[in-house]
Amino acid sequence: MKTLSRLLVACTCLTGVALAAPSAFAADKAPSKAADQSFTIAVIPDTQNYVDYTHQTAEGFAFDARQMFLDQMAFVAANVQSAGGDIAFVDGLGDNWQHQSMLIDPAHEARGFKRVANPIMDGHFAPTEKVHTVEMPVVSQGWDQLNGKVPFSVVPGNHDYDAMWTDSNHPAAAQFKDMSSIGMLHSGGLSNWKKVFSDQSKYFKGQSWYVASHDDGADSAQIFTAGGYRFLHIGLQFDAPNSSLKWAAEVIKRYPGMPTIVSMHDFLDTAGNRLPNPIIDNAAVDPEDNSPQMIWDKFISQNDQIFMVLCGHEHAQAFRTDANKAGHPVYQVLADYQDRAQTAKDAGAKMEPGMGIGDGWLRLMTFDMGAKVPQVKVRTYSTHYKLNSVDAPDYAKWYKAEEKPKLTDAEYMQADDFTIDLTDFRARFGKPKVAAK
Repeated sequence: MKTLSRLLVACTCLTGVALAAPSAFAADKAPSKAADQSFTIAVIPDTQNYVDYTHQTAEGFAFDARQMFLDQMAFVAANVQSAGGDIAFVDGLGDNWQHQSMLIDPAHEARGFKRVANPIMDGHFAPTEKVHTVEMPVVSQGWDQLNGKVPFSVVPGNHDYDAMWTDSNHPAAAQFKDMSSIGMLHSGGLSNWKKVFSDQSKYFKGQSWYVASHDDGADSAQIFTAGGYRFLHIGLQFDAPNSSLKWAAEVIKRYPGMPTIVSMHDFLDTAGNRLPNPIIDNAAVDPEDNSPQMIWDKFISQNDQIFMVLCGHEHAQAFRTDANKAGHPVYQVLADYQDRAQTAKDAGAKMEPGMGIGDGWLRLMTFDMGAKVPQVKVRTYSTHYKLNSVDAPDYAKWYKAEEKPKLTDAEYMQADDFTIDLTDFRARFGKPKVAAK
């Protein structure tokens, strides 16, 4: 059942504040030009296992896992540009919390969708009021630390929806034989998510950098200035429907020529394919939704301003580059560390196979726009261990067998520490010219 547990978690898909750690931003060499042409984007993937109410001492867990999430956000807050650091933008990739509060959301029920019992899934994804009383408040406490200090985006992941049920047209088999017999989940309803992150929330309402929204902020757009450029960021909801893609294309037209990053919860799998997890594929259940490949075909590849896509959801790392319709590269980057459980093992916590905490790991993507060829240095840093992945002696020993067992240790380490050459960035977007604000 380990494979099953890992796939189930893929759908879910120690105290003390970790402040600025110089090694987290140490580059192989200093930026080639002025410091104002170098900046960092902090990427916060899937945090649900930190805030999961079952991973707290009140429920008998070995430690309060939520503290790792709060420490992550404290670290980011200490290193944003307004605090003297170099983080210019923060990107939350969804699955902010773990649990749902409804069996099925009213909107889908009104459209004729039906939930069926699932003996395998229902125990893992039973709705609970503790998402309101424990998990969502901790998420708010974390993002409160960035409020008013830095532009940021938070997209909804499948766990952030009000309900996640087994669809009646994709039920589980009477007996479990293989993964095709599990049935398929569908997520719906964003009232919980909108209570925290809507366009009218304390985080975004009235912020000059929050420039557009759709579906009350389930899709959103931000602009930040860094490295001599103004960047547009678009965050899309999980398996974004056609209305979201239409809105996003209109936002891009509103800001012509602006280098654009798109973030969404699910886009790449751990092999680098644009394939959904087989247990939750909203596009296979609902004709209004789009799969990752459909989003590429309909939106990403059609809009030449998009040069990068960031995603989480699948438990490991992946990177791929494809040419868009205009022939220009689009860099697609997956990071999700929720399976990592070394901290739980060290504390003697009892964990199901495939379950994790996260161990404080996040992505730091440092852009050097003053280099002869602009570059992005991708590093993976733990606010718990206070180390970059390359400086953790047991990094491959801890995680490789679960995430990328076929890689050598060197190949595995490279997946969390590498450089992206933005080969045609200046040809597409011009030379740096915008002063930092």
